[in-house]
Amino acid sequence: MHRLRSLLHPSAAGRFARCAPGLSPAARRTLRTNLRFIGRRVVPQFYPADLPLPRERAKKPYSPAEIGGFLALADAQPTMERRMRAAGLICLGAGAGLIRGDLRDARGTDVACRSGGVLVAVRGPRARTVPVLARYQDRLLAAAGFAGSAPVCGGTETGRRNITTPLVRSLDGGGGLPRLDTSRLRATWLAGCGELLGLAAFMRAAGISCSQRLGDLVAGLEPGGEEQAVRLLGAARP
Repeated sequence: MHRLRSLLHPSAAGRFARCAPGLSPAARRTLRTNLRFIGRRVVPQFYPADLPLPRERAKKPYSPAEIGGFLALADAQPTMERRMRAAGLICLGAGAGLIRGDLRDARGTDVACRSGGVLVAVRGPRARTVPVLARYQDRLLAAAGFAGSAPVCGGTETGRRNITTPLVRSLDGGGGLPRLDTSRLRATWLAGCGELLGLAAFMRAAGISCSQRLGDLVAGLEPGGEEQAVRLLGAARP
């Protein structure tokens, strides 16, 4: 009995499943699962119940009417500078998915018409080029043209963490709207891209509900070029 308990110890079961010869990866996972199943019943003291870990839920996207309300509030700002910066914040977030440092670092010169659409060149460690969704293209071009080489959302030191705070405060809760949250602006962009790509229909047809599995599949695919990205996500501009 003592030897059985030793063999069913989690560490021993894990090593055995990993090192057993002649097994495929799927068979190793099945073997480990079976050993753990037996171990929980024979030596439950070695297998305490797992504590549930909190999972960060995706932010709820804004509705088209709510985005329209925020843009209207941006248009109602008292100065041209505030109007352009507020519109730029909304369009970079909901139209291109920028957030945090990417949002603070975006300059007017990073926005360009190219490949049949409007693109934002994102700086920093996750540098990339993002096609802007059609609804936001004209407003973002106007805000970028006003900013020039300066940050679209204002400020001079991109290292500051509160560059967008005055803009968020000026648009927060006006006209019965919910609180403006840059994470929700990004979620709005993600939802818009998913709709254009038919992501929900694909995942339902494929029977995929786990984003990790989807990420594993995407890791083996070529992302395509800038022109293809624009055709998928931002080709509505004439």
